[in-house]
Amino acid sequence: MPSSEVRAAAALVALAVLLTRAAPAEAQQQAQGFALDRLYLSAPGGGWFVMNTLDMHGGLGGAVSLTTEYARDPLRVQASDGSQRLTVVSDEALVNIGFAATYDRFRAYLSFDTPLTVQGQGCPPAPHSPTCGIVGGYQFTAPNSGQAFTPSGVNLGTAPDALADARIGFDARLLGSAGSPLRLGVGAQLFVPSPNTLQSEYLTDGTFRAMGRLLFAGDVNAFSYAGQVGVHIRPLDESPTPGGPQGSELLFGLAAGPKFSVGKGNAMSIAVGPEVFGETAFRSFFGSNTTGVEGLLTGRLEGTADDGGQLRVKLGAGAGLDANFGAPEWRVVFGIELFDHSVDRDGDGVTDSKDACPDAPGITTKEPKSSGCPAAPNDTSAPPP
Repeated sequence: MPSSEVRAAAALVALAVLLTRAAPAEAQQQAQGFALDRLYLSAPGGGWFVMNTLDMHGGLGGAVSLTTEYARDPLRVQASDGSQRLTVVSDEALVNIGFAATYDRFRAYLSFDTPLTVQGQGCPPAPHSPTCGIVGGYQFTAPNSGQAFTPSGVNLGTAPDALADARIGFDARLLGSAGSPLRLGVGAQLFVPSPNTLQSEYLTDGTFRAMGRLLFAGDVNAFSYAGQVGVHIRPLDESPTPGGPQGSELLFGLAAGPKFSVGKGNAMSIAVGPEVFGETAFRSFFGSNTTGVEGLLTGRLEGTADDGGQLRVKLGAGAGLDANFGAPEWRVVFGIELFDHSVDRDGDGVTDSKDACPDAPGITTKEPKSSGCPAAPNDTSAPPP
């Protein structure tokens, strides 16, 4: 064979080898990131961490809450054959701030999360090797703010304006009363993405989401329980990306445990018990890679007065029972709430905490010892009949 033909054949072989080696790198698709946190907190004043006690009552009241959570390894992905594994998010710590207004059996609220840290493995911010962070044909980057020359990780230093999706919610009790053995209600939530937050920070889907839930709860002597079944309307579908959301999901959960009074005059109560909750994608119902189940052992100390400012302190720790689809290896949660039901038992417009005669309709006066009490026969301050 002439030397020119030999050289040509060798060049073709070399080109084929180069194309074969380059093809896997070029074929990789980029995983975009999404709202990872699966701890969907109950409304401020809702009692349990995830479940809702549906105990709204009284006049115009409200609650303010501060909750901190830390999750270990909430996003671990692997190829379908198990040959490739990667902990995309190894540490996630968030602070949630919430505000609620209540009236009678209704509650409206607003809450939002800000990240303390979101760290993990995967490719560093660009530029990076085309073969790093590859799992199942997808390339995963470590959580980052998307800013050039910024180290991996999301925190107050790298992304001071990052916020998870804000949550606007409404709850209504349809059956039962506060403290009754059976209470039924509904809840709805709208998740609003922040324009300053990127999907690569694993705090947002980058789109609106919504939830609708059927709620139930009750108190039977010293036993308290609460649960939910609902739908998470989630437009983002990243299938078949390993570990990614796959569209809308079914939500479920149950909590139960003893509740007993403590302190002088039974002014406080303690409730202890497990909360088990999870979700599964409708497109692969209860599939092994599309279902996450988590359990928390929780306890709370709370004020029991129907009127006046009350304090609730909550602590929980647990783990992923089916540690997939965003359920972490383990999690700890701490919360504190201030709430007030503003109860007015006699309906005279003076809340019980300021009513000197809370069980007898009366009039409002400037004297604390008589405000809310019936007017004396010779009291000229009483309104005319």
